[in-house]
Amino acid sequence: MIQLQPITHTYAFHLPEAPYTRMRLLASLLITASLLGAALCIGLGILFWPTYIHRFTPYLKWQDALLATLWYGAFILLAASVIVTRFLLALRSGRRHGMLILHVDRPDPVHPLHPAHSTLTVRDLSPKNFSSVYGLLRAAFACFLAALLGLAPDILIGWTLHLPHPALIVLASALSLILSLAGLVLTLVSASFIIIGIIGSVSFIRKLGAPHTYQLSNQTTLRIDGLHSPILTVSCPRLPETLFDLNLLHIQDQQRLLQLLRAHRLDAHLLPPNLFDQDIDAALQQSFQHSAVPV
Repeated sequence: MIQLQPITHTYAFHLPEAPYTRMRLLASLLITASLLGAALCIGLGILFWPTYIHRFTPYLKWQDALLATLWYGAFILLAASVIVTRFLLALRSGRRHGMLILHVDRPDPVHPLHPAHSTLTVRDLSPKNFSSVYGLLRAAFACFLAALLGLAPDILIGWTLHLPHPALIVLASALSLILSLAGLVLTLVSASFIIIGIIGSVSFIRKLGAPHTYQLSNQTTLRIDGLHSPILTVSCPRLPETLFDLNLLHIQDQQRLLQLLRAHRLDAHLLPPNLFDQDIDAALQQSFQHSAVPV
C-alpha cells in the first residue's frame, strides 16, 4: 500500500537591507556609548578610591554610597553592552537565515481530507527591543538608588556624632536611628526587586531575538494589532509569546505572508474561522493601499 505524503513548502522572510543597516548602526552606537560610560564610571571610581579612609564604621559613609553608585553604574552599562551585542548577533542570524519562516505541509490533492500541519518560526527583531533593554536597566538602577535612599539616614549618623553639644548628639543620633530603621524597609524591598529583576533578566536575555517555533494548530493563537504599524502576535500555552513587526518586511513580503497564513487557515480543517481572518483582511487592505501610493 502506497502511503500518500503531503506537499511541503518552506517560505523564509528575511530582514531587508535598509532596516538591517539602520538597526546594526544603532546597536553599534549603543554598545560604544555603554562601554564608554562604563569606562568613565570605573575611572572615576579608581580616582575616588584613595581619597578617603576605608575603615569599618557602624554607619554608611557618603563616600561609600558614591563609590557604590559608580561601580553599579559601570555594571549596568557593561550589562547593556553585552545584551545589545547578543541582540546584534541575533539580528545578523535573522538576516542570513530568515527572521520569519513558514513551513507549510499542504494536503495531498489525492487525499484532500488530510489536514495541513505547519510550523511558524518567528524572531522578534523589532528596534523596540532597544528601548526594552535600556528600560529594564533604568528600572534596575532606579531600584539601586531607592535602596541607597533607604540607607541615607545612616549617613546622617556620621554627621550627628560631630555636633558641638552632647544633648544635640543624642537627640540627632536617636532621630537618625529611627529614620534608618524606616529606611531599612525601603532598602530591603528595593534589594528584593533587584534580585528578582536579575533572575528574570536571564530569561529575557535568552529570549531576546531568539527564534521560537510554533505548531499552527488550534492551540496556537495568531493576532494582528494595529493598521499603520501592524504587529503579528503569536502565542501558545507552553511557549513564550512573540511579537513580530510586519513593517520590517517589504510590502510585497507582507502581502505574501498574510496570503500564506490565510491560505493555511483554509487548508487546515482543524482551525475554525475566527477574528484572525478579519485581521488579515484589514492588514492586507492597508498594505495594498500603502503599496499603491507613489514614491
